[in-house]
Amino acid sequence: MKRYAKYSQERTYNAHSIGNDTAMPRIRHKQLDCSPGCAVEATLELIDGKWKGVILFHLLQGTMRFNALRKRFPNVTQRMLTAQLRELEHDGFVLRTVYAEVPPKVEYSLTERGRSLEPVIMALKHWGDAHTGFGRGQGPMSKPDVSCHGEQRPISVVMDGR
Repeated sequence: MKRYAKYSQERTYNAHSIGNDTAMPRIRHKQLDCSPGCAVEATLELIDGKWKGVILFHLLQGTMRFNALRKRFPNVTQRMLTAQLRELEHDGFVLRTVYAEVPPKVEYSLTERGRSLEPVIMALKHWGDAHTGFGRGQGPMSKPDVSCHGEQRPISVVMDGR
């Protein structure tokens, strides 16, 4: 383990080669003042998560109750949705309002900080519409090398000269 300590790396194990373990450098910085790109990394760290961007997108439409959000995401578990909402609330993007009634009523809405992400979220949506199958009536599992009708499209490959 000592050989890894001086390089500030994490030790990882590959299941296929336990004996030949590798050391991978940490991707995230402890301080985000290292380069101009660190602001991008810091922003991505805040909205990173499988469902956070989609949650923010749906909350742009207005206040939503928890079950309304659950219906929008049939593939996410209640536990995962709760965790993502709590992280967004902790980071100041989402406001959680609990009403004292039985059964409990909980609503989620965007804060001013969350609303400030609207241009970013909408830019991601427009890019996705243009570069994935969603904008052309295809689903998320559409393959870029096959057209809507199944015929093969040419694939361009860039070789690195090795």
